[in-house]
Amino acid sequence: MQKFILARKNTIAAVSALLIILGFTSALGFHNERMAMWSLALASVLGVAPIAIQAYQALRVKVVSIDVLVTIAVAGAFVIRNFEESAIVTFLFLFGAFLEQRTLQKTRSAIKELTEMAPDSAWKKQEDGTFGEVAIDEVAVGDILLVKTGAKVPVDGMVQSGDGYINEASITGEAVPVGKQKNSHVFAGTILENGTIQIIAERVGEDTTFGRIIELVEEAQDSKSETQRFIDRFSLYYTPLVLILSLLVWLVSRNLELAITILVLGCPGALVIGVPVSNVAGIGNGARHGVLLKGSEVIHDFSKVDTIVFDKTGTLTMGNPSVADTIYYTTEKEKTAAYLVSVERESDHPLANAIVEKLGNIDTYTVGKTDVAPGGGIIAMVEEKRVVVGNVSLMEEEQVAISDQVQKDIVRLEQQGNSLVLIAIDGEIQALFGIRDQVRPNVKSHLQRLKKLGVKHLVVLSGDNQGTVDLVARQLGLTEAYGHMLPEDKAAYIKKLQDEGRIIAFVGDGVNDSPSLALAQIGIAMGSGTDVAIETSDVVLMSSDLSRLPLALGLSKAILANMRQNIAIAVGVVLVLLASVFFSEWMNMSIGMLVHEASILVVILNGMRLLRYRLRRDY
Repeated sequence: MQKFILARKNTIAAVSALLIILGFTSALGFHNERMAMWSLALASVLGVAPIAIQAYQALRVKVVSIDVLVTIAVAGAFVIRNFEESAIVTFLFLFGAFLEQRTLQKTRSAIKELTEMAPDSAWKKQEDGTFGEVAIDEVAVGDILLVKTGAKVPVDGMVQSGDGYINEASITGEAVPVGKQKNSHVFAGTILENGTIQIIAERVGEDTTFGRIIELVEEAQDSKSETQRFIDRFSLYYTPLVLILSLLVWLVSRNLELAITILVLGCPGALVIGVPVSNVAGIGNGARHGVLLKGSEVIHDFSKVDTIVFDKTGTLTMGNPSVADTIYYTTEKEKTAAYLVSVERESDHPLANAIVEKLGNIDTYTVGKTDVAPGGGIIAMVEEKRVVVGNVSLMEEEQVAISDQVQKDIVRLEQQGNSLVLIAIDGEIQALFGIRDQVRPNVKSHLQRLKKLGVKHLVVLSGDNQGTVDLVARQLGLTEAYGHMLPEDKAAYIKKLQDEGRIIAFVGDGVNDSPSLALAQIGIAMGSGTDVAIETSDVVLMSSDLSRLPLALGLSKAILANMRQNIAIAVGVVLVLLASVFFSEWMNMSIGMLVHEASILVVILNGMRLLRYRLRRDY
């Protein structure tokens, strides 16, 4: 019976409204007081039924909820035969709950849109070579799938054949189509705007990048900040306090109607709903624009950041460097190049990729034991020769002699803004490569926007040489720049800044810099949603550029401000209502409930403004 009544709350509210209209029409239009009394009494009984059930359920778990206050108030109104008040109060309470439900559904529209983008079927290659449409649950890793123009990509995978342009807005927030061809990676939930491609499934279902995004956003929207947890605890004590205040007023004044009115006016509904609606709407907005904010606590800390520390390669720069200068110190250039390519093919570092791309298709050797020096390079055995490939620091650690000529070349290439890669064979330097990486387009303007948003210090930490790092810092107007930094050095520097009282956000790729991402108050990962980035960071920028970072910071500040506005509105309304009871003649239970429900609607609408948030142009 309880489920039946609760499932029909909206219907009960509508019937109550009709009975209230009938009651007032009977009284004012036809002067039929008996009909009016019975209509309003019936409206009160119908209206209070679901409220009383919810009150009973709350009391069973030892919680004195708003429903308890309203139920007692309506019972008191019945005792004094004030059926107009009880009917109006129950209707307004139910109608307010209906409005809350509808408007909260709208605040969750962003995550709903994401969920609806998830594909539910795919064209899978059958044993006879033809393609047949199957449910997405029937797709396994390794299956070959066909994606046609206008269709959603069903899984994360790699293009096996064909080409086309894909809209990746659901992943990156960027609506400009991205060209895809053989060996390109594609993501579930994106849309093939033209062309036809066949892909090999690499991740399916909830394991896809898109599935992880939905899961993270849902978790973030359900998470609670310290502010929200405080309000939850406050409401547990506040509601019984209102009940006690009402009882004291009745004991002193013997005015039951006044005591009942205080019960109604003291309801903290707007206070309870104000913070979560801001949280839900703000996180939903971010998800729709390629920014994942992992919960209210992250939003609170991020909004107070005063120092942002950047990794250089792939963050401030394109992460796609190319060889600008090559200097050999041996006559056996071809053999040295072959050794170098053999070793660098063991790495996926951008500098290693640049060298392999530059030297092209040459004969290589089998690489024996390989040791990776984090932030330094690689040490390997090739044809029983000890090959060291890396930066100057690694050469010094390995006690490789650096001649005066090599030192001069190092200084010259550093001053030109090159990252350096040296190769030493059996303790002798054989070649020096100068590699340059281009600064990302418009990154300087994005950094300026961060300063306008209140970030005082912009710092770059890199494993590259100091000359390269200084050049980038001068180009971008950064406040501090440090080179020759190993991952542990970066983490130690962040700890030092924190000890100075700074609130730090670290921006990196989420792989090599995971210690720094974990240590900083806010870890921000860039890139197209790698596993490590999504798992280890607090904020994920799904597009591989910094344009989302000012939006993420501005949105966090807007969410926090919106929460505070809603708290002020809720508390202010309750104080005004209670003051009006004691110091005015016009306040009564019906007006109080109307204002109370209106305040709930106001804080919800205020929170919904975050769905349309955009960073101002002057930032």
